[in-house]
Amino acid sequence: MGQKINPVGFRMGDVATWQSRWFADSKKYHEYVAQDIKIREMLFKKLKPAALSRVEIERASNKLRILLYVGRPGVLIGRGGAGLMELKKFLIKNLSLKDENSLEIVPMDLRSPDLSAFLVAQNIAEQLAKRMPAQRVMNQSIDRVMRSGAKGVRIVLSGRIGGAEIARREWKHSGSMPLHTLRLDIDFAIVPALTKSGYVGVKVWINKGEKEKGE
Repeated sequence: MGQKINPVGFRMGDVATWQSRWFADSKKYHEYVAQDIKIREMLFKKLKPAALSRVEIERASNKLRILLYVGRPGVLIGRGGAGLMELKKFLIKNLSLKDENSLEIVPMDLRSPDLSAFLVAQNIAEQLAKRMPAQRVMNQSIDRVMRSGAKGVRIVLSGRIGGAEIARREWKHSGSMPLHTLRLDIDFAIVPALTKSGYVGVKVWINKGEKEKGE
Protein backbone atom coordinates (compact mmCIF):
# COMPACT_ATOMS: atom_id res chain seq x y z
CA MET A 1 0.00 0.00 0.00
CA GLY A 2 2.81 2.44 0.83
CA GLN A 3 4.08 2.18 -2.75
CA LYS A 4 0.71 3.00 -4.33
CA ILE A 5 -0.68 6.08 -2.57
CA ASN A 6 0.47 9.56 -1.64
CA PRO A 7 3.02 9.17 1.22
CA VAL A 8 1.75 12.33 2.92
CA GLY A 9 -1.89 11.20 2.84
CA PHE A 10 -0.84 7.75 4.06
CA ARG A 11 0.65 9.36 7.22
CA MET A 12 -2.15 11.90 7.77
CA GLY A 13 -3.03 12.33 11.42
CA ASP A 14 0.10 10.52 12.57
CA VAL A 15 3.25 12.21 11.24
CA ALA A 16 1.62 14.56 8.71
CA THR A 17 -1.09 17.13 9.40
CA TRP A 18 -3.89 18.63 7.31
CA GLN A 19 -3.05 21.76 5.29
CA SER A 20 -6.59 23.10 5.77
CA ARG A 21 -7.87 23.00 9.35
CA TRP A 22 -11.44 24.13 9.85
CA PHE A 23 -15.01 22.89 10.24
CA ALA A 24 -18.08 24.11 8.33
CA ASP A 25 -21.67 23.08 7.78
CA SER A 26 -23.06 22.03 4.40
CA LYS A 27 -23.94 25.62 3.48
CA LYS A 28 -20.41 27.00 3.94
CA TYR A 29 -18.30 23.92 3.15
CA HIS A 30 -18.16 24.28 -0.66
CA GLU A 31 -17.49 28.03 -0.31
CA TYR A 32 -14.51 27.46 2.00
CA VAL A 33 -13.02 24.70 -0.19
CA ALA A 34 -13.21 26.92 -3.29
CA GLN A 35 -11.67 29.82 -1.36
CA ASP A 36 -8.81 27.62 -0.10
CA ILE A 37 -8.00 26.56 -3.67
CA LYS A 38 -8.08 30.19 -4.85
CA ILE A 39 -5.82 31.31 -1.98
CA ARG A 40 -3.21 28.66 -2.77
CA GLU A 41 -3.24 29.39 -6.50
CA MET A 42 -2.73 33.13 -5.92
CA LEU A 43 -0.03 32.70 -3.27
CA PHE A 44 2.06 30.12 -5.15
CA LYS A 45 2.01 32.40 -8.19
CA LYS A 46 2.76 35.64 -6.31
CA LEU A 47 5.31 34.30 -3.80
CA LYS A 48 7.43 32.20 -6.15
CA PRO A 49 10.51 34.46 -5.55
CA ALA A 50 10.15 33.83 -1.79
CA ALA A 51 10.43 30.03 -2.34
CA LEU A 52 6.95 29.25 -1.00
CA SER A 53 6.78 25.56 -0.07
CA ARG A 54 3.48 25.07 1.76
CA VAL A 55 0.32 27.00 2.63
CA GLU A 56 -1.69 26.04 5.72
CA ILE A 57 -5.12 27.58 6.31
CA GLU A 58 -6.96 27.76 9.63
CA ARG A 59 -10.45 29.17 10.23
CA ALA A 60 -12.19 29.96 13.51
CA SER A 61 -15.12 32.27 14.32
CA ASN A 62 -14.94 34.48 11.21
CA LYS A 63 -11.13 34.63 11.35
CA LEU A 64 -8.85 33.42 8.56
CA ARG A 65 -5.27 32.50 9.49
CA ILE A 66 -2.75 31.68 6.72
CA LEU A 67 0.63 30.11 7.52
CA LEU A 68 3.22 30.52 4.78
CA TYR A 69 6.29 28.25 4.82
CA VAL A 70 8.96 30.04 2.78
CA GLY A 71 12.64 29.45 2.11
CA ARG A 72 13.37 33.20 1.85
CA PRO A 73 11.27 34.96 4.51
CA GLY A 74 13.03 38.29 3.92
CA VAL A 75 11.53 38.48 0.41
CA LEU A 76 8.04 37.87 1.84
CA ILE A 77 8.27 40.27 4.81
CA GLY A 78 10.07 43.07 2.97
CA ARG A 79 11.68 46.13 4.49
CA GLY A 80 9.92 47.03 7.73
CA GLY A 81 7.13 44.54 7.01
CA ALA A 82 6.05 46.36 3.83
CA GLY A 83 5.88 43.16 1.80
CA LEU A 84 3.62 41.51 4.37
CA MET A 85 1.25 44.49 4.42
CA GLU A 86 1.11 44.56 0.61
CA LEU A 87 0.30 40.84 0.54
CA LYS A 88 -2.47 41.32 3.12
CA LYS A 89 -4.07 44.08 1.05
CA PHE A 90 -3.77 41.90 -2.07
CA LEU A 91 -5.61 39.00 -0.39
CA ILE A 92 -8.29 41.21 1.15
CA LYS A 93 -9.03 42.71 -2.27
CA ASN A 94 -9.11 39.41 -4.18
CA LEU A 95 -11.03 37.50 -1.50
CA SER A 96 -13.49 40.38 -0.97
CA LEU A 97 -12.98 40.37 2.79
CA LYS A 98 -14.85 43.12 4.63
CA ASP A 99 -12.80 43.22 7.83
CA GLU A 100 -8.99 43.56 7.72
CA ASN A 101 -8.71 42.12 11.23
CA SER A 102 -10.32 38.87 10.05
CA LEU A 103 -7.15 37.97 8.09
CA GLU A 104 -3.86 37.01 9.73
CA ILE A 105 -0.74 36.07 7.74
CA VAL A 106 1.99 34.17 9.58
CA PRO A 107 5.35 33.70 7.78
CA MET A 108 7.15 30.48 8.75
CA ASP A 109 10.85 30.01 8.01
CA LEU A 110 11.92 26.72 6.42
CA ARG A 111 15.00 25.37 8.17
CA SER A 112 16.31 23.83 4.96
CA PRO A 113 14.64 24.51 1.57
CA ASP A 114 16.54 21.55 0.09
CA LEU A 115 14.47 19.24 2.33
CA SER A 116 11.20 20.46 0.81
CA ALA A 117 10.01 18.02 -1.85
CA PHE A 118 7.94 20.73 -3.56
CA LEU A 119 10.85 23.18 -3.88
CA VAL A 120 13.19 20.43 -5.12
CA ALA A 121 10.62 19.26 -7.70
CA GLN A 122 9.93 22.85 -8.78
CA ASN A 123 13.65 23.49 -9.26
CA ILE A 124 14.02 20.32 -11.35
CA ALA A 125 10.98 21.28 -13.47
CA GLU A 126 12.42 24.75 -14.16
CA GLN A 127 15.77 23.31 -15.23
CA LEU A 128 14.11 20.75 -17.51
CA ALA A 129 12.08 23.55 -19.12
CA LYS A 130 15.43 25.26 -19.87
CA ARG A 131 16.53 22.06 -21.67
CA MET A 132 19.14 21.05 -19.10
CA PRO A 133 20.23 17.38 -19.25
CA ALA A 134 17.88 15.29 -17.11
CA GLN A 135 20.56 13.03 -15.65
CA ARG A 136 22.71 15.95 -14.53
CA VAL A 137 19.72 17.76 -13.01
CA MET A 138 18.68 14.67 -11.02
CA ASN A 139 22.23 13.99 -9.79
CA GLN A 140 22.75 17.58 -8.64
CA SER A 141 19.37 17.65 -6.87
CA ILE A 142 20.07 14.37 -5.07
CA ASP A 143 23.49 15.64 -3.92
CA ARG A 144 21.97 18.84 -2.49
CA VAL A 145 19.19 16.97 -0.67
CA MET A 146 21.55 14.41 0.87
CA ARG A 147 24.00 17.16 1.97
CA SER A 148 21.09 18.86 3.76
CA GLY A 149 20.70 15.86 6.05
CA ALA A 150 18.05 13.71 4.36
CA LYS A 151 18.03 9.97 5.06
CA GLY A 152 17.02 9.21 1.49
CA VAL A 153 15.66 10.74 -1.72
CA ARG A 154 14.00 9.42 -4.87
CA ILE A 155 13.32 11.33 -8.10
CA VAL A 156 11.17 10.02 -10.97
CA LEU A 157 10.72 11.72 -14.37
CA SER A 158 7.95 10.65 -16.78
CA GLY A 159 7.33 11.86 -20.32
CA ARG A 160 9.29 12.81 -23.42
CA ILE A 161 12.51 13.38 -21.53
CA GLY A 162 15.07 15.37 -23.50
CA GLY A 163 12.64 15.71 -26.42
CA ALA A 164 12.65 11.95 -27.17
CA GLU A 165 10.07 10.62 -29.64
CA ILE A 166 8.86 7.94 -27.21
CA ALA A 167 7.86 8.79 -23.64
CA ARG A 168 9.67 6.91 -20.88
CA ARG A 169 10.36 6.91 -17.14
CA GLU A 170 13.72 7.61 -15.56
CA TRP A 171 14.50 7.52 -11.85
CA LYS A 172 17.37 7.91 -9.45
CA HIS A 173 17.57 7.42 -5.72
CA SER A 174 19.99 7.62 -2.83
CA GLY A 175 19.75 6.44 0.77
CA SER A 176 16.73 4.60 2.19
CA MET A 177 13.07 5.13 1.32
CA PRO A 178 10.90 2.70 3.40
CA LEU A 179 7.42 3.94 2.38
CA HIS A 180 5.57 1.42 4.60
CA THR A 181 7.14 2.74 7.83
CA LEU A 182 4.56 5.19 9.17
CA ARG A 183 6.78 6.75 11.85
CA LEU A 184 9.13 8.19 9.19
CA ASP A 185 8.54 11.71 7.89
CA ILE A 186 8.33 11.30 4.09
CA ASP A 187 7.77 14.47 2.07
CA PHE A 188 6.34 14.06 -1.43
CA ALA A 189 5.53 16.39 -4.33
CA ILE A 190 4.47 16.26 -7.99
CA VAL A 191 5.30 19.19 -10.31
CA PRO A 192 4.81 19.20 -14.11
CA ALA A 193 7.61 20.61 -16.28
CA LEU A 194 6.40 22.22 -19.51
CA THR A 195 9.05 21.54 -22.16
CA LYS A 196 8.95 22.14 -25.92
CA SER A 197 8.08 18.44 -26.40
CA GLY A 198 5.22 18.50 -23.89
CA TYR A 199 4.82 17.97 -20.17
CA VAL A 200 7.35 15.95 -18.17
CA GLY A 201 6.11 14.83 -14.76
CA VAL A 202 8.51 15.29 -11.83
CA LYS A 203 7.97 13.29 -8.63
CA VAL A 204 10.17 13.71 -5.56
CA TRP A 205 10.23 11.70 -2.31
CA ILE A 206 12.42 12.88 0.60
CA ASN A 207 12.97 10.79 3.73
CA LYS A 208 13.61 13.16 6.65
CA GLY A 209 13.89 10.39 9.22
CA GLU A 210 11.73 9.95 12.32
CA LYS A 211 9.83 13.07 13.32
CA GLU A 212 10.60 14.26 16.84
CA LYS A 213 7.78 15.09 19.23
CA GLY A 214 6.84 18.75 19.21
CA GLU A 215 7.85 19.39 15.61
